[in-house]
Amino acid sequence: MELVLKILHALLAIALVVGVLMQSGKSAGLSGAIGGQHSFGKTKTLNEKLSKITTYVAILFVVSSIVLSFVLGR
Repeated sequence: MELVLKILHALLAIALVVGVLMQSGKSAGLSGAIGGQHSFGKTKTLNEKLSKITTYVAILFVVSSIVLSFVLGR
């Protein structure tokens, strides 16, 4: 169980880093180089979707950190 939690935590950390790097900042970031500001649906741009996904991944990362600390702290 500990190994599964550690692997999940590592994958969430990598996904969080990738999500942050993909978002555009003041200089259009990596997402501007890959997808630009093209509409990705009716009202949401790529950056808005990336922001939402990154938020969910960050929440999952914090939850997995707490769960992992309880499991390893026995």
